Amino acid sequence: MAASFNRSGPSDLETSSVNDQSVSSRSSNRSVRVAEKERRKNEAEDPVVLALKYFNDVEAGTPVNGNDEVEKQLVLVEKVGYSRGLSPDAISVMLEFAMSLRMGTTLCPRVLKCLIPATTVPQEAVVRAVVWLGVGKIPATTQVLFVKWVLTVFDMIDEKDQLRAIYGFIFNFVTDENLCPFICHLLYLLTRKESVRVFRVRKLLELQSKLGRQPFLLHLLSLYKVFCPELVTLSIPSRMRSGFKNHTSPWKSALLFVQKRNGSQVSSNVSLAVTVKDKTSTRKRKHHHLELPKLSSVVNKPAQTETSSSRKLVPLTQLHSFAQLLENMHRIELPSQMGSLLGSSMALHYLDCVQDESALLRLNFWLGYSLHEEFLFCSDGGASQYSEEVLQFLNRLLSTQHFLQEGFSSSEAFLYKFLTVWDGALYRPEILGLLSNIPVIPSSQIGRLLFEPLMQLFFTSSLFFKCGLIECLNNMLLKWLTWHSVYALEDDLDISLHSHTSINMTLSGFKDSVMELVLFVGRLASVGLQLEGCHSVLLSFVLDFYETACDTFLKYGLPLVLLPPSGVFYPALLASDPVSVDRLAYIMYRYKANLTSAKNQEKVTEQAFHISRQTFREFNSYIAVMANYLWNSRVFHPGMGVQLEKELLLKSNVPEYWTSFDLIHHPAFMSYAIDFHRKCWPGRKDMDLNSIKLSKPWGWYLEYLFTQGFDGLKLFFQGNVRQQKAQGDGQGDSTPTQAR
Repeated sequence: MAASFNRSGPSDLETSSVNDQSVSSRSSNRSVRVAEKERRKNEAEDPVVLALKYFNDVEAGTPVNGNDEVEKQLVLVEKVGYSRGLSPDAISVMLEFAMSLRMGTTLCPRVLKCLIPATTVPQEAVVRAVVWLGVGKIPATTQVLFVKWVLTVFDMIDEKDQLRAIYGFIFNFVTDENLCPFICHLLYLLTRKESVRVFRVRKLLELQSKLGRQPFLLHLLSLYKVFCPELVTLSIPSRMRSGFKNHTSPWKSALLFVQKRNGSQVSSNVSLAVTVKDKTSTRKRKHHHLELPKLSSVVNKPAQTETSSSRKLVPLTQLHSFAQLLENMHRIELPSQMGSLLGSSMALHYLDCVQDESALLRLNFWLGYSLHEEFLFCSDGGASQYSEEVLQFLNRLLSTQHFLQEGFSSSEAFLYKFLTVWDGALYRPEILGLLSNIPVIPSSQIGRLLFEPLMQLFFTSSLFFKCGLIECLNNMLLKWLTWHSVYALEDDLDISLHSHTSINMTLSGFKDSVMELVLFVGRLASVGLQLEGCHSVLLSFVLDFYETACDTFLKYGLPLVLLPPSGVFYPALLASDPVSVDRLAYIMYRYKANLTSAKNQEKVTEQAFHISRQTFREFNSYIAVMANYLWNSRVFHPGMGVQLEKELLLKSNVPEYWTSFDLIHHPAFMSYAIDFHRKCWPGRKDMDLNSIKLSKPWGWYLEYLFTQGFDGLKLFFQGNVRQQKAQGDGQGDSTPTQAR
């Protein structure tokens, strides 16, 4: 019995467990069926679903006039589209209804304007609509509106492979004068290397001969030239205005509202920012579109496969280290929003390593739109208030340019326009930072583009702005010279900027531009120091500039030597602070080294550049003035640059005025002379500074000055002053050694 019980017991338990599971399964299945039935019931009762079903099933030829039903359903779809956006299925249904013209041409524009995507746009729907575009029954204005809509939602289309597959079909529409600007823009976004063909280049050139050098044609040709330079022999202008205008206005505000309501970021040309500010001051346009988009692949798509090959594309979002970037360097999928590259160090490494010109073209286009349309040309002129969003955007752009060690052509074009309306205060550090990254400007244009607006700002602004501008121009000169020192040897002193910037320039042209910049700063500094009473802070920034300019030949390999004007030299020599005098001495020491080296090279080789005798005469006069002022106590003597009538000097009642600016009596060094006198003669009650001029005390005094950190004076005197001791026990005289 026990054995029988043991055998039957477990079997009953297992049967009970199976029965329980069966009951649970039936209950679960019943719950699913009930939920599905409830969902279908809700959908059947949902007016939006009913409206979409109506437009999906409506028969061709159904009249519009007097049709209250179509008006009712369309108003419902419009309400949903403008409030929370349409789903991908809804967009497919409504786009098919509009482009097929089942109810004529009246409703098509109205439907297109309410096609606001909530998430993504199905590629199949766009392809079918493009096919309908070729039927020829759609009015021209509606065709243009449709292509504008495609451009607006381009980055929200879930995939692009089928669109690229019908590239040739889309290209045929360039012959339509109404559609041509917008089709060129769409082709610009779809173009790959395999898309460039000889017959397409010929067609674009033929259109250009017919329509003129239109920017939209030039931009598409420039992209073709990047991929296949051998097919496009046309010379592309170095500076072109924005070729593709902003066509997103019918959908911009609606998209922003939908994104804010849904609380998610959808990558699109229209919305570069997610956040929409509160509508507290809607009268003024805000900079909503200067926030960088997030780095993302195609919306809701991980990786893709190229249609022309089997190799897998790797989105930048999937790379997390530089090693991974190197492994996948030639399989990178660029993001849908090129502006997101500015916010990714990995993307910047890609741009720096690969030098993908197509990516740089797209990035420049995005950047040009953001800077011009959303900042410079907005309704308030970009200056109504200090926007944190704009500040972050400009700082990000600055950090990107510092990372790449070069500026963008679009930001350069923006600055030239912005300088004409700038007040010198709005975003001053950021604008000056961008200005310092401007590449070399041809000397024929540098005055009009740069010098004229900067001169007006310089002479009408504060001391703080003057210092900032001089620092900016110093950084600009430093980057120009650094660029030359890197690339001049590669091009064998025949500089061609074509491979690095958008400007072609010879070595002679580069020298002319640098010379114009140095002379311009000299004019600014001379007048600025007079206006500001030779302010020591401004003088410091001016001397910073000339510390860069004095080494153009030895340090940067540029055959050019330009001396500071007298309006800079004398304020520094007669400055009340010793640092300025010491820095001037160091600058003149470096000028002599550059001039001597250039002169020696001129004697050795015929390829060396020639320095005019006027430059040597000017330098020698500066050296003589410094030696006679600081060493020989010969102030205001004939030939010393600054001359005063002897009667006027006597009326000043200054005893021994000829010693007023030597190393003992100079206002910048008198405190050091007094301190030295006290240490040298601690018991003497009467102070006689002239006693320092005796032979031994003079040598001790010089050593004392050099120990205080005045290395510039030390180098200057060692290299330029040859002392001639007198027979007696005195300082003696000295003769400046001149560069010949």
